[in-house]
Amino acid sequence: MDKLIPTVNKLQDVFNTVGQDQIDLPQIVVVGGKSSVLENLVGRDFLPRGNGIVTRRPLVLQLVNVPRSESNASNTDDEKEGRGSEARAQFLHLPNKVFTDMGEVRREIERETDRLAGNNKGIIKTPIHLRISSPEVLNLTLVDLPGITKIPVGDQPTDIEIQTRNLVLEYITKPNSIIVAISPANVDIVNSESLKIAREVDPKGSRTIGVVTKIDLMDRGTNSLDILTGRVYPLRLGFVG
Repeated sequence: MDKLIPTVNKLQDVFNTVGQDQIDLPQIVVVGGKSSVLENLVGRDFLPRGNGIVTRRPLVLQLVNVPRSESNASNTDDEKEGRGSEARAQFLHLPNKVFTDMGEVRREIERETDRLAGNNKGIIKTPIHLRISSPEVLNLTLVDLPGITKIPVGDQPTDIEIQTRNLVLEYITKPNSIIVAISPANVDIVNSESLKIAREVDPKGSRTIGVVTKIDLMDRGTNSLDILTGRVYPLRLGFVG
């Protein structure tokens, strides 16, 4: 598997560069995503934040585990907490530039999003490719998608809900995709938009993983045990919280 993931990453880069997307490569697709979930995987804050629709282009995030450099190894508090300078980020559209400041990575995502999608909440299906190499990450490739937008804002077209749904479906319909459906625990799980759209393409729940967030915000006297154990909404790959 450690050899397979880098190979898939290279193929994704090549196909994106030449504009070829006909080959169905395995991928993990995040639906209904919260920035905190992806940032916990990396151990750093690097995604844009804000109100309304923030993710306006698919983000293909390639995480690459690299050995800790002896020359950079130290016992500083920053490195112990995963905030040291060993994380390296590169964008496919800026192949010769290496980022070590995650704040600058966030700003580049915003700039590149605005460049093609505009700066007034429009969305576009052309993905941003970002690779982060660090000793603290697992070898993993994920696709973070825009959330399904119900009400258009700014310059968004009146059919923005249809556009965002079609974009999500374009990725999760592929049989080689693993769907990570994120749902807040303080909302009834049967009303989860991410699980609802996942069921449309994966009715048996055989390739969907449920992620439950905001467990600390559940009403007093309630808990997420029935959800996490699959009693409410069974998934073959289960739930995590």
